[in-house]
Amino acid sequence: MSTQVHANLTEEQVRTISEDLDEPEWLLETRLDALTALDDLDMPSVIRTPGRDWTNLDALEYERIVDPLDRAQEKDRVEAEGVDVLEWSEALAEHGDLIEETFGSIVDPQRDYLTALSTALFSAGTVIYVPEGVDAEDVKIRTRMNSQSLFNYTLVVAEESSSVTILERQSTGDGVDGNRYYSGIVEVDARENAHVQYGALQNLSEETYNFSVKRGHADTYATVNWIEGNIGSRLTKTSVETRLLGDSSESKIVGAFFGHGDQHFDLASRVWHEGEHTVADLVTRGVLDDEARSVYEGVQDVGREAWDTSSYQRENTLMLSDDSEADASPKLIINNHDTEASHSATVGQVDAEDLFYMTSRGVDEKRATDMLVEGFFVPVMEEIAVDELREDLDELVVERLQQ
Repeated sequence: MSTQVHANLTEEQVRTISEDLDEPEWLLETRLDALTALDDLDMPSVIRTPGRDWTNLDALEYERIVDPLDRAQEKDRVEAEGVDVLEWSEALAEHGDLIEETFGSIVDPQRDYLTALSTALFSAGTVIYVPEGVDAEDVKIRTRMNSQSLFNYTLVVAEESSSVTILERQSTGDGVDGNRYYSGIVEVDARENAHVQYGALQNLSEETYNFSVKRGHADTYATVNWIEGNIGSRLTKTSVETRLLGDSSESKIVGAFFGHGDQHFDLASRVWHEGEHTVADLVTRGVLDDEARSVYEGVQDVGREAWDTSSYQRENTLMLSDDSEADASPKLIINNHDTEASHSATVGQVDAEDLFYMTSRGVDEKRATDMLVEGFFVPVMEEIAVDELREDLDELVVERLQQ
């Protein structure tokens, strides 16, 4: 059961949000159903071992953080030729039937407490519609959070034989004291032979609790690739997921994080192989300093009918402090014998021999460590096909090393 942290939320608030966005009745009902469901829903699942939850979501003071009607933000949308990149009200007017067909079909609006909370309260919405045969790059969404809480929703629909690259950034403005809460839900519908690459770079303030679910469905010959960079926030709980529904569909999930202070990252990468001849590659690298903590769960689930599957996973964490902590739980679930799969997770410190080699040649220890950290990220940086995201993430890594 939930922890009953929604006492300050009312049906009137949900109706106000929906009216402000000029939403149809079916969507208002979806919101109200999600609000009602909060009484019976659990928090998102976390990894548990005897006597210990690796992430404590029940400790968040939602009542003090969440103000549904205070949703100040700056949002920039940059569209590419041939692609509709629309704020929520415009999208409902232009693609209402498509949204009704797709909304909540990929991420269940009531999958858990925090997802239902976001469904009931989201006010920052974007729809990206890529028509059949369109090949587009440089779609960008920049969100600057200027309120105590903000609930964001993004829907991507890529029609047959289309292609799109999307870059999303989240940051925090000034003028708000105390803890904040940011929630983001992303649904991607990649239809036959479509290619969607979605890159996200989270650099929220370190007073922010961050919850996100990004989930894609890949049809026959379709590709859904994710790039997930996490630098900011006090606590991040995020899951990046792909269902490979169609034959010969593919997905790559690339993640990078860098924690310091008392930051906590709870990160999940999940892929379900359901069609035949599907391919998935999950790659994550992270660095922890001070008392920062990371929890990683990677799941490769191969279905009974998913013949000729190729699925690979690797996660590596570099520890710069004796007080930092990392846990990883990679999982393989294989239900047929025609599968090639592997998974691995490692935790380690800066290599003493490498450090000695560099310092013995005149590089001071701090600079040598920084260079080794930058080098540690190179394999994951090379997996990032979006140049702008790779450059921005590299710049943030360098800034973090200088702090």
